[in-house]
Amino acid sequence: MSLPFDLDDLIAFRALAELGSFRRAAEAVHLSQPAYSRRIDKLERALGVRLVERTTRRVRLSAAGREFERKMRVLLDDLDNALLAIRGDPGTRGERVTLACVPTVVPSLVAGVLARYRNSHARVQVTVLDTKSNEVREAVAQGDADFGLSFVDEPDGDLEFTALFDEAFVLACPPGHALARRAGVRWAELDRHAYIALARTSGNRLIVDRALAAAGLRPRVAYEAQTGATALALVEAGLGVAAMPAMALQGREHARLVGVPLHEPEVRRTIGLVRRRARALSASAAQLYALFRQAGSD
Repeated sequence: MSLPFDLDDLIAFRALAELGSFRRAAEAVHLSQPAYSRRIDKLERALGVRLVERTTRRVRLSAAGREFERKMRVLLDDLDNALLAIRGDPGTRGERVTLACVPTVVPSLVAGVLARYRNSHARVQVTVLDTKSNEVREAVAQGDADFGLSFVDEPDGDLEFTALFDEAFVLACPPGHALARRAGVRWAELDRHAYIALARTSGNRLIVDRALAAAGLRPRVAYEAQTGATALALVEAGLGVAAMPAMALQGREHARLVGVPLHEPEVRRTIGLVRRRARALSASAAQLYALFRQAGSD
């Protein structure tokens, strides 16, 4: 089957998607701007859709262009990885691995594993997408990330989840708070304190709300924050207390906070690796994936 475009056309389009400028993209693929524009026009004619929306001030991908770019990036990355594997050099300059993860695992897990990985893969560029749990799954499903680190929420038939460990939610409070020296705190007691909750779009909020609803509890929320970092900043400012995964308090930036066990009920989450069932990892991504599995069993 003969295609009406070639690999050079795809590489030219990838440059435009990454750089957002005809001039810079043309320079990146070593073409004059007229020659470069002809390549993009040729690709649009071959596909029968407009990939790029051009204005006098900027260039951006159309909806069809964004969808094509996602699928084309996976194709080109697979081709790059196949060529690297044939050469037998997983650490060749230019190879990239993208990891999506929830932010709370970065200080205590991701940073240490990446340091170990760097020792044997110094030439591999690793991109870390730290984002919400649902966006981790979306990045993996769409091919924007090779694999992810997140926690169990809703099952997904296209994604495979491998559990690494589980952790409890604790009460985050300043050292001088009335609850800071307690061996444990019941959820029902939080009604007497200003409670800082995560936004309802947060996966952690969903886990907490489900567990408390099953126990017939519903804390009165004084503040609501979009991210865990913001919630903990409010706690540090003395505005209240928050229920957070224990791992969220292990970073140096929150060393001034105390984590007190919460019970009745005990709320836990399971952290694990997320990958697509239908796509094999590149050699370098597979080795990083294996290091995370090893870290989870240590």
